Amino acid sequence: MDRLVSGFDRALRAVAGVAESRRPSPAAGVQGEALSPQERDHSAALMRVNHVGEVCAQALYEGQALVARNDVVRHSLSQAAEEERDHLAWCAARIDELGGRASLLNPLWYLGSFAMGAGAGLLGDRWNLAFLAETERQVEEHLTGHLQDLPESDERSRKLVEVMRADEAKHRQTAIALGAAQLPEPVKVAMRLAARVMTTVSYRV
Repeated sequence: MDRLVSGFDRALRAVAGVAESRRPSPAAGVQGEALSPQERDHSAALMRVNHVGEVCAQALYEGQALVARNDVVRHSLSQAAEEERDHLAWCAARIDELGGRASLLNPLWYLGSFAMGAGAGLLGDRWNLAFLAETERQVEEHLTGHLQDLPESDERSRKLVEVMRADEAKHRQTAIALGAAQLPEPVKVAMRLAARVMTTVSYRV
């Protein structure tokens, strides 16, 4: 019961955008150059997409941890979720700095991702970890694309994305080390298509 209550509290915080970070923001102390109105809007939209990604990550980890059979796997998921909550708080703060807003569809993104995480977990820990590893691999690619797309002068956002990408790579390697299976290619394609829908919509809404 305590786990359910704690999970519900974390869900509300993720959707409401009130997460607190344990680590200081990587953007702290980074100055960067002044952005044009168009650059600010573009950066804010990209960081909104990243924020949605972190909302989804919270939901995925909660769903996966809820049904994980192995205590080591559950602990690893919880540890990764803590670092993802840092990302969530960093993205929210950066969006505010840029004068943007979080996605209006965050509750929908959360529910869908929680269902996918729980579904993956019910297949067993190897497949649970496989889903985690592939998710993190695709997120790494997504963040690499954002580093190419963000304005060169937006050094604060770029620094955040660099640290987030490094964390995602670490989570992927942890999942592989714990015995992740290899997902079938059709599942990977379906995940990429779902991610493309999410990023396209959340850039605007």
